[in-house]
Amino acid sequence: MATSAIEAHGLVKRYRGTRGQPDLEAVRGIDLDVRRGEVFGFLGPNGAGKTTTVRMLCTLLPVSDGTALVAGVDVRRDPQQVRQRIGVALQEVGLDPTQTGQELLELQCGLYRVPDPRKRASELLALVGLSDAADRVVKAYSGGMKRRLDLATALVHEPEVLFLDEPTTGLYPASRVTVWDEVRRINAAGTTVFLTTQYLEEADQLCDRVAIIDDGTIVAEGTPAALKADLGRDVVALSLDDRQQHDAARHALSGLPGLDHITDTDEGLAVYVENGAQSVAELVRLLTAAGIEPAAISLSRPTLDDVFLASTGRRIETTESAA
Repeated sequence: MATSAIEAHGLVKRYRGTRGQPDLEAVRGIDLDVRRGEVFGFLGPNGAGKTTTVRMLCTLLPVSDGTALVAGVDVRRDPQQVRQRIGVALQEVGLDPTQTGQELLELQCGLYRVPDPRKRASELLALVGLSDAADRVVKAYSGGMKRRLDLATALVHEPEVLFLDEPTTGLYPASRVTVWDEVRRINAAGTTVFLTTQYLEEADQLCDRVAIIDDGTIVAEGTPAALKADLGRDVVALSLDDRQQHDAARHALSGLPGLDHITDTDEGLAVYVENGAQSVAELVRLLTAAGIEPAAISLSRPTLDDVFLASTGRRIETTESAA
């Protein structure tokens, strides 16, 4: 059996320009190798190409250029066979609000010709912790319950690969953690999970490996631990009230001992140094000598957000409001 659940080489999605406008490449020649049995995170801000990539791999969008194999099947040559081997839960939860959870899953089982739909539906409801709500209509479910039911619909035919596109967007933190637990259980049962997210904590918690996409290209890839270790530096975050102070602060800190590099942020500067605890006092002295008083200073070890910042020059933008 092949070791890869998903392979993509030079994958491109191009939209033809209208009224004399140039073509737009939403995905620009990406390569992917997702191993069987892992949770693979695909990170990036809105508009980076995450969802477009997922839709191509799921055969919902045609591929403009390049090749892709999902569960060993070519998505361009045999899309129907790909659909038989994958499960998909997209951002928009598409559930009939007038059906009960049991009815909806039995219908989905029938579409895939699953033997004994009633038994399989009951198994799936138990898997995602919704047995007590089996006979409740979907419109009475909470947002977190709907997400879990959507996961169950994607699992009726025991797919080899499960695509989850922003599965926790808009959920309250407690509901988000519940969905994480379901993803772990699904993966532990042997299903490969391809997870797109803009929540970096989610990727850190769930993913064996991650790829960061920005402007249609992959800019970093590896395990979360390795990507953070590659930065090899502590991060001192400076909040500056006046954006015009950025250049002056950069100049003032150019001689800071152990300095690796400095990156702009929306709030001020991220200063990467060998030993943050030892550097803070000298950093404050240099800024004070330059007449710069930061609004706040914080020290941390590198996070995936710092990896994203170092890879793209900006922090990932997320919407934390709960639906």
